[in-house]
Amino acid sequence: MTGFAFIAGQEKFDMKHNTYKLAGVDIAKADSFVSGIKNFLSSSPLSKIAAFGCPFDLSPFVKKYKNPILVSSTDGVGTKLKIAQKLKIHDGVGVDLVGMNVNDIICLGAKPLFFLDYIACGKVKPAVLKDVVKGIHKGLNQSNCQLIGGETAEMPGMYDADEYDLAGFCVGIVDKYKMVNANNIKEGDLIIGLASSGLHSNGFSLARKVLGDSGIRKYSKELLAPTRIYVKPVLSALGVTNYSKDAIKAIAHVTGGAFYKKATKVLPEEFGMVIQKNSWKVPEIFRTIQERGGSCEDEMYTVFNMGIGMMFVVGKKYLSAISKALTKSKIQSCLIGEIIKSQNKVSLG
Repeated sequence: MTGFAFIAGQEKFDMKHNTYKLAGVDIAKADSFVSGIKNFLSSSPLSKIAAFGCPFDLSPFVKKYKNPILVSSTDGVGTKLKIAQKLKIHDGVGVDLVGMNVNDIICLGAKPLFFLDYIACGKVKPAVLKDVVKGIHKGLNQSNCQLIGGETAEMPGMYDADEYDLAGFCVGIVDKYKMVNANNIKEGDLIIGLASSGLHSNGFSLARKVLGDSGIRKYSKELLAPTRIYVKPVLSALGVTNYSKDAIKAIAHVTGGAFYKKATKVLPEEFGMVIQKNSWKVPEIFRTIQERGGSCEDEMYTVFNMGIGMMFVVGKKYLSAISKALTKSKIQSCLIGEIIKSQNKVSLG
């Protein structure tokens, strides 16, 4: 299939005594899977002429930008895949894969352009992998982003037959003068929190350990809720403020490291965040994990998003307009804190 490839295992065999299929690598089945996901691939005419690399026509976009900057991200889903595989529910993790990438590049104000995936597995199971790619397709539709290629690797011995791993790569574009860069942050700026859909794709090593098999099954819906994709709401909020440098001054994707290590990455040296924990309702799944694991508050707010998947640092006079734009985009948001001058990067009250 154009733009996609299948990698067989890397071992060398004496073909007089062994075949790839007997060794656990079924190329025919892999080809069948690739053929079955053609409908999810970009319909660009360029994809029909690409035997190896994956081309993308940038000219229609470049014409719209005075000084176009490409922004990229690569990420995976992590051990949330263990739960999906245990429960045999695979479509949501495809959305997660997209979300972990496009939510990163949108923090700079970049519109996602194209996406590539990498799927590694112990045994190609077309029905399972097709569900994964359906999720990827769904996430990309939410992002107005194109799937232009990918890679599928069957590696027996590296993975068990029912195991697979996912990685994604995304590229977006933004005008240099519209790029969100945190340069204008000042004391008194406000912090808006955008609601998450749950754990998103972080903290699952701890969640799996403290919940155990019975808890994982009991809370499967909450655990496997796909990552919320913020592309359209963020672009809408930036649009209503005309990308003013005094409006949305910084955007943080709250993933691994959460409030203490991730959100604070956007702050200049002399500033800190004061976050009011009682300004939003923490979803019950986080409290369940905390109670079962005996984790302290600091650990919870370092490992998990606690119900806030993204943060905006905004100028006070733009608070109402930005909040209205997020509400119109059907994203729940609230004022959760402010910026102060401090060497302490974050204080949770």
